[in-house]
Amino acid sequence: MTPFSLLCPQRTLFGRGTRASAAPAIRALGQRIVLVASRSVGWRSELEAALQAEGAEIAQIFTQGEPSLPQLLAALDDLSGFGAEAVVGLGGGSALDLAKALAALLPAQGNVLRHFEIVGDSAPLDAAPLPFIAIPTTSGTGAEATKNAVISMPDHHRKVSLRDDRMMAALAVIDPALTDHCPRAVTLASGLDAVTQVIEPYLCVRANPLTDALCREAIPTGLCALVTLMAGEDAPARDALSKTSYFGGIALANAGLGAVHGLAGVLGGVSDAPHGAICGRLLPEVLPLNRQTLHEQGRDTRRFDEVAHWIASALGGAPEDAFATLGAQIDIWGLPRLSAFGIAAQSFPAIAEAARSSSSMKANPVALSTDQLVTILARAA
Repeated sequence: MTPFSLLCPQRTLFGRGTRASAAPAIRALGQRIVLVASRSVGWRSELEAALQAEGAEIAQIFTQGEPSLPQLLAALDDLSGFGAEAVVGLGGGSALDLAKALAALLPAQGNVLRHFEIVGDSAPLDAAPLPFIAIPTTSGTGAEATKNAVISMPDHHRKVSLRDDRMMAALAVIDPALTDHCPRAVTLASGLDAVTQVIEPYLCVRANPLTDALCREAIPTGLCALVTLMAGEDAPARDALSKTSYFGGIALANAGLGAVHGLAGVLGGVSDAPHGAICGRLLPEVLPLNRQTLHEQGRDTRRFDEVAHWIASALGGAPEDAFATLGAQIDIWGLPRLSAFGIAAQSFPAIAEAARSSSSMKANPVALSTDQLVTILARAA
């Protein structure tokens, strides 16, 4: 049997009402707390008050869209004299990624860019990160259970990762009630991201028995939850999608992703398109091309058949048409196409070529050519 391992948050609190336990659990990790959130995120003021009641000193960093290198550097400068002992991310993937990067880099010395992939040297962190606490308010990115932070590099027109096993959360507080009544468009995009992040690890070349167990449960559960939420608000479906997101974070951190995220990292750097919307648009185009290429090479496609069965069970229709059915259903739900975000067809070859060097692409179940990646982009446009 091939050796495998599993890396996950040191402690997880999952379920409705678990946020009530957040403040004392955070305070146990430090007194001087950095709280990263958007100004509009729900429950921020309540968490701040609860932490202060526990005797914590708080420095707040407010997010502005998806985290970028200039935003990260400005926050590091603002916090240089605070003496932070732990960092909390409250919000969607942007808040969690920025908080995770701050926890990793506040103790670092020298030029922080050298620790990033692609645009830097992927140099190991020279000091242990501060404890990172993740409290997600959307269900999609799985950032509460990953060992990397995705940061936009405007000068390079790329999104790249800062990655270290020690960046895994010391505490993940996942209270699905914080996602209740999330706007429909955000639910759709983040939900498709969550589903993608359990499908790609299940199909990728580094899947292992533990990530398989998580994905086999989460793929059908996440698909059905998304179908339910697109029809209307539903608390059990919110719970299920939160679990799908969490399982996806663990799965991608331990197994990997694939061509959807390989392309999405580049697309996110050249457009303002939400990450989840990009993933949702690419997924129904990547799946059939991956399966077709594997079949042409005489390789096993049974996992793709399983995924097709789960999609057909959730959406209806025949399993052999499942990937096309998924694309059609995404249209019905109203997810914008790539062209709606200003991604021009003439940029597809450069995007495809850049994506081939991404870390996510290395785990794709089959090597795809630049021309094949351009075909995926054209079909998603």
